[in-house]
Amino acid sequence: MAGAKGSKFMGRLWMALGALAGLGAVAMAALAAHGLAWLEPKALHMVESAVQMQGWHALALLATGIWAPRGGRWSDAAGFAFTAGIVLFCGSVYGLALKGVAAGGVAPAGGTLLMIGWALLGASAVRAR
Repeated sequence: MAGAKGSKFMGRLWMALGALAGLGAVAMAALAAHGLAWLEPKALHMVESAVQMQGWHALALLATGIWAPRGGRWSDAAGFAFTAGIVLFCGSVYGLALKGVAAGGVAPAGGTLLMIGWALLGASAVRAR
């Protein structure tokens, strides 16, 4: 996927994944507000925190998609980090809060990927074409 054609494809990919992550965040927020009254307050707070992280990083993916044609490989690396971070961090927090399934170091690994995504997005701005 080298060149302008690849950059356009990757930009569309990050936009699509950002929209999907945003949709999921809104759905989980609605579930938390209206369907999770049975949860303990601590678990409900965990869901709300994961929803917030998912929503913010959905926006980060949208921004990455807009920036991708100028940001090149660095912005694409940020998109991969954001996507994997959302899945690992939010997914493991949702699993723990809703089903009591502890996934060891998955949440910290996902959180680290989210931070790396921001660093890579910043680096793509510094190194922009």
